[in-house]
Amino acid sequence: MPVLRAALCLLCSVLLPFSGARAEAISLTPEQLQQDLRFIQAELARIHPDPGHSVSKTELDEALAAMPAKLQQPLDAGQAWAALATLNPLFADAHLALIPADWRAQTRRHLDAGGSLFPFEVVLNAAGELRIRAELGGRPSALAGARIETINGLPRQQIVQAMLARAHGDSAEFRAHLLGKRFWLFYRLLYGTPSSYQLALEKHGTTLRLQRAGSSQLPAWLQDEDSFARQYQFQLLPGRAALLTAHTFFWEDKARFYAFTEAAFRQMQTAGTQTLLIDVRENGGGDDDMWREGLLKYFAHQPWRWASGYRKKVIEGRQSPTEPLGAVIDAELGSWVQPQPDHPLRFHGQVYALVGRGTYSSAVLFSNVLQDFGFAKLVGSGSYARARQSGGLQSRTLPHSRLGLGVPRFILQRPAGARGAALVQPDILLADDPLEPKQLIDALLAKLAAEAPLPADTAQSDSKNAKSH
Repeated sequence: MPVLRAALCLLCSVLLPFSGARAEAISLTPEQLQQDLRFIQAELARIHPDPGHSVSKTELDEALAAMPAKLQQPLDAGQAWAALATLNPLFADAHLALIPADWRAQTRRHLDAGGSLFPFEVVLNAAGELRIRAELGGRPSALAGARIETINGLPRQQIVQAMLARAHGDSAEFRAHLLGKRFWLFYRLLYGTPSSYQLALEKHGTTLRLQRAGSSQLPAWLQDEDSFARQYQFQLLPGRAALLTAHTFFWEDKARFYAFTEAAFRQMQTAGTQTLLIDVRENGGGDDDMWREGLLKYFAHQPWRWASGYRKKVIEGRQSPTEPLGAVIDAELGSWVQPQPDHPLRFHGQVYALVGRGTYSSAVLFSNVLQDFGFAKLVGSGSYARARQSGGLQSRTLPHSRLGLGVPRFILQRPAGARGAALVQPDILLADDPLEPKQLIDALLAKLAAEAPLPADTAQSDSKNAKSH
């Protein structure tokens, strides 16, 4: 298969620069690597209810059969990831992936020990275009928008291709977006952490060449995860509109999130807000009760459920006399949630959910419910993630390389069932530049203002003027 062949060809070119990139490298024997591969195969068979949900059985079997030939030499854990992670694009499911062990903590330890990382936050699209977004950590950069052409003499296409061959996610666009946010991680894994970077950039038709030292700043992704203020924002907008941003549906102190949304709906009630925008473009998911209790209860107007049915694998600890270990079960989801029409902060206006390349997992379930039950219209770009989401993620650690393996144990059918689109499809398609996220908000508000009916007195005046002519 073309994807598999490209990934395997890239493997040989990456192993050389990878070696020596980390002081903590430990050599693994070919037999240990083969045991890790067998562990992956066994856990897939034991946990996943239907790998065909995202990858054809033929392609998967071919990829797994070809992998032992790539594990015939001693490799360190990082090189093992570079080899095994070529399965990630083939899996085509962000819940099914091989990831570096404990990469968040490793990144922090690397920086605390005086190490550095690639100095920019970037955005990447499926076509391989790599642009600077900000300084690493999120501080504005004068180079924002510049296209990266080479890094330390290597063409951008070569670097991006090697990274995309190991990225996980449902679609090429989804994988590119996720990789852009973790570019500093993938660069370190594949090319090490040089003290400086020689860059060739293109901006406004001009080629720029510069040398930048590696950055000791904590990447924005990790900073965001620790900051409530960076994950959740609310503001009243002109024209009796409001914007509520939720970059995640995971927060350990859920009471704080519920207090935040309650305060937001109270402000909207006081201000007479008529249009609510909920921005989940960068929301990678979390817990369903966050949006159930924190958002939907304020504007859902009919009974709803987050899925119409499911397929699940019965795993150890979840078996019963009616559901034996290893069984694959298909069933309808019979649990419905009732609306709260008498809630004192009930919102009666129009709701629009902004979705994008980063909307995933529980945030996709939220989007499905909004769309399938008519609670809101989805706005933005689509065709990047499956509306029929996998879930029940089981995390495992490979015995020798200690790489992380995630495998889902169930697959949900969206509330609309087979009638719904296979991929997330917005009701209102609008361009969404990741370098200028506010443009989508402005474009939607302008569109709504242009489509708004004229006030009754204005309409009557216009009618009289038309008759007089």
